Amino acid sequence: MPSLKGFLPCPSASASLRKLFFTAAVSLTALSVSVQAGMAAACEMSLRGINVAGAEFGKPGDPYGEGYIYPTKETIDSLASDKFNAIRLPFLWERLQPQLNGILDDTELSRIQQTVDDAHANNMVVILDPHNYARYRGEVIGSPNVPVAAFADFWKRLGAVFANDEDVIFGLMNEPHDIEAADWLTAANAALKSIRDIGAGNLVLVPGTAWSGAHSWSQNFYGNSNASVMIGVQDPVDNFAFEVHQYADDDFSGKSDNCNQIDGAVSAIQSFTNWLNANDYQGFLGEFGTSDQLSCLRGLKQMVDIIEQNPKAWIGWAYWASGEWWPKNSPMIIQPDLRNGGKAQLTTLQPVLNEPDTRLACNAH
Repeated sequence: MPSLKGFLPCPSASASLRKLFFTAAVSLTALSVSVQAGMAAACEMSLRGINVAGAEFGKPGDPYGEGYIYPTKETIDSLASDKFNAIRLPFLWERLQPQLNGILDDTELSRIQQTVDDAHANNMVVILDPHNYARYRGEVIGSPNVPVAAFADFWKRLGAVFANDEDVIFGLMNEPHDIEAADWLTAANAALKSIRDIGAGNLVLVPGTAWSGAHSWSQNFYGNSNASVMIGVQDPVDNFAFEVHQYADDDFSGKSDNCNQIDGAVSAIQSFTNWLNANDYQGFLGEFGTSDQLSCLRGLKQMVDIIEQNPKAWIGWAYWASGEWWPKNSPMIIQPDLRNGGKAQLTTLQPVLNEPDTRLACNAH
């Protein structure tokens, strides 16, 4: 019987149904479906992850090792020793697929595969993250030069590589912006369909527009709000979660090390939690982070506490960020070598990271 570990959050009744539908979709017997669904109700899964930046750095065409880099095994091993159980892996769509509707670049794909292998060796989930803001070579998805079908083609090809890898999650896109929610929904649904059409049952993370902000989820920045539009997500196997990001500086962008909006950030996470519960959905906090100021660390803990205390609504979180190429003592970065920065943030997260990995308990079934 195929393992479902890493795919599905639980224990809500809706999660049990989602597991039931997905299990059927991958051709398990009716008895197996029933057993799996019952087990889902008895466990909780929380991804406690970190973004490992570097592969999204630079521009397409920059030489590897000069313009960008993938995580080393040493970095992944270090993060695993810190008890992170997932990494979100940003990379550039253009590097992996140099021509729209073309084959994936073998060398670039091998780098992603090596990162996945290194993570799996540490029993870590990998979230694949095309870090492109709903763009390809600067042009928005749905424009004449980047049709929605090309985005669907990309996910058909990448999805086929990692189809039903029990610990690979598909993050459709990093922070779409300057695209109306309805147009982004069309693109997201096309990508979801292409993933399911090839038989991939992997968990898919679906962001909204407006930079995927939790604080902006219910606001009308680009047409109607994500809250009103993204309920139109169509997933044939109903195995998805909504991804949001949340920072705490003046404009919620994460570009500054101040925490002037820390209370607003915490409030945004609580409001999004309420929306998830009210609409029977689940979410993933794909990016968040603060500097080591005391007020910032307080808010960091509060955001994580909200997620950890609402396992029916949330499948987990991924801190921003780690990676070898960040300058020493960058404000939000948990460095692979803590002597270079991030010790206070890691210390703040450590009590949660040290808790039993409920994902492993689910996987044991």
